[in-house]
Amino acid sequence: IELLQKHLYQEEVVQRALRGENVIIWLPTGGGKTRAAVYVAKKHLENNPGAKVAVLVNKVHLVDQLYNNEFKPFLGLDYSLVSISGDCDQKEFFGCNVKNSDLVICTAQILENALTNQEEGKHVELSQFTLLIIDECHHTHKEGVYNKIMGRYVAQKLKGERRLPQILGLTASPGTGGAKSIKGAVEHVLQICANLDSVIVSSKVYAPELKKKVPRPRKRFDIVDKRPQDPFGDHLKFMMQFIHDFMALGPDFPVREFGTQEYEADVVILEKKGVTDRNRLLAQCALHLRQYNDALLINDTVRMVDAFRVLESYYSTKSSIAMDGTDFFLLGLYQENEVELRKLSGDARFENPKMGKLQNTLLEQFDQGKPSRGILFSKTRKSTHCLYDWVSNNPALQRAGIRAAILTGAGNGINYMTQNEQKETIRTFRRGSLNLLISTSVAEEGLDIPECNLVVRYGLLTNEIAQQQASGRARASDSVYSVVAQAGGREVRRELLNECLEDLTGRAIGEVQRMEHREFQMKITDLQTEALLTRQLAEQLKIKKRSRFSAATVQLSCRGCFVPVAFGNDIKVIENAHHVNINPDFEKYYKTGGQPALKTFEDWEPGRVISCAACGRQWGMEMVYKEIALLPILAIENFAMETPEGRKLAKKWKNVEFTVEEFNFSTYCHSKFPNMFD
Repeated sequence: IELLQKHLYQEEVVQRALRGENVIIWLPTGGGKTRAAVYVAKKHLENNPGAKVAVLVNKVHLVDQLYNNEFKPFLGLDYSLVSISGDCDQKEFFGCNVKNSDLVICTAQILENALTNQEEGKHVELSQFTLLIIDECHHTHKEGVYNKIMGRYVAQKLKGERRLPQILGLTASPGTGGAKSIKGAVEHVLQICANLDSVIVSSKVYAPELKKKVPRPRKRFDIVDKRPQDPFGDHLKFMMQFIHDFMALGPDFPVREFGTQEYEADVVILEKKGVTDRNRLLAQCALHLRQYNDALLINDTVRMVDAFRVLESYYSTKSSIAMDGTDFFLLGLYQENEVELRKLSGDARFENPKMGKLQNTLLEQFDQGKPSRGILFSKTRKSTHCLYDWVSNNPALQRAGIRAAILTGAGNGINYMTQNEQKETIRTFRRGSLNLLISTSVAEEGLDIPECNLVVRYGLLTNEIAQQQASGRARASDSVYSVVAQAGGREVRRELLNECLEDLTGRAIGEVQRMEHREFQMKITDLQTEALLTRQLAEQLKIKKRSRFSAATVQLSCRGCFVPVAFGNDIKVIENAHHVNINPDFEKYYKTGGQPALKTFEDWEPGRVISCAACGRQWGMEMVYKEIALLPILAIENFAMETPEGRKLAKKWKNVEFTVEEFNFSTYCHSKFPNMFD
């Protein structure tokens, strides 16, 4: 099968890869980057006996998509292919699968785990592969998993290792890395090239054909005037000011505008200060203010009733766990105003005008008597659920035949989707049973839906890469890319800035491509050497930080009520991921709740959610390990740490300043069930 017989621009961009060079292919969304990669993989397998290819993706749903739609149809008859993601059992035998396959498609994290896991049957080396294809390779930077893998690659290359795979990166845009000057943008593109040890190629000779093949959607700004009156939002702000007066912060804490991301950052800092200063009044007020700010943000994005429901849900859990005057004040304030808030949220005269504009935008596309398919992008999981509820209960949208579904990232919790739910939603959308996806950024990259003829960006502030990716979802002829936003709002300003940054990215890539080969290689080597030294230094600092305090000298207290509940040496880590408390006395400090929506894993299954017995703050969940040990898994962000140098906080366990020892199952069983071993 001649994969590229129709598109000369694809043949143009694969030439250097076919000669064995490390290459980043830069083509717009819909330009056929993946098909070009299939072609390179096919030729690579044909021309190199014993070749082994790995295709890495950064989102779970792309594993099956690339396997079923791209690689298997063209390579499946002649070669052994396997697809592996986090929700399949094959990942437990990744090393065996690599050994027995010609081509492996997997999430990058699966490969990273296999590179670090030394257990036989699970471990692999980079040298086992002869070609590494990295999808959406602009993510190869900073602490991302792509860059961890490529960091190993670069380190081995600089040591003189010859048995390394060829690299093929795919991207619609490397972006500017936040730079707004040509110099900064060039430096960013060079850094991406250095991280991937690759040159960047694009279509030059056949660029006109590419432009014809991938037309840009018709972009428009659907602008609405500012809401003339917002009594619901004003009442929320009045309540927030009341809390500020109660805190009596003084002039040292200037407050930014309520209902903004900047204000959210301020209250996050306030909560941390309250915890570290042992000022529970400050910490609890900050937590409640964040909820009110969330409600204001939702009020600005979707309906008033959605904002009210968020507050209603939050306070429904608070009445039974008030423990001091601060709690009674905050709970009382809400209860005194609940009836008024409910009444204001239902007053249609003051509804968010963006909703009417969004309705018109959708009806223009769907109410024309012809099949349409669209994606509505919104910022948060919460807002996607609010929008889904609105679409599902809107008579005009239902009459237009809109069949919507939510698509959000995989994870744990009420607003997350399982990986199987993601896959099924995408399959149903591609088949046409659904015609509107209401999605977070998870659908911006890689989702292969050529027939999509409407993309709506709603309440989003993102960079130029995300904007290009979202725009590229609208690939049908005469498609529309709509930005629904308030007049003079930040969304419009950001969209216009992103257009400039997109142009700047193209100019920067052009400069990098015009560099003399020797100059380019010198810059790349310098950047790689600098990155390697930086990583080594960072690792040394991490090791030093982790041994700063003895675990026995660190006491953990609940972040909600400051009650001491454990010591650092009570904590052990299982599989380098799950931090559990093995002290049997710990169970008196927590109460159990419902069951989280999690599957059963190889060695353990999830138990119940656990919360502080005193204040109700959620701490984590139980795990049943090897069918014997019932252990509480703790999230360190829910605790404060008393150290010899004062109270400290950590967002992740990797940031704590004491060493957490590995859990020893045999030792645990001896201590827990001593009579079993007599």
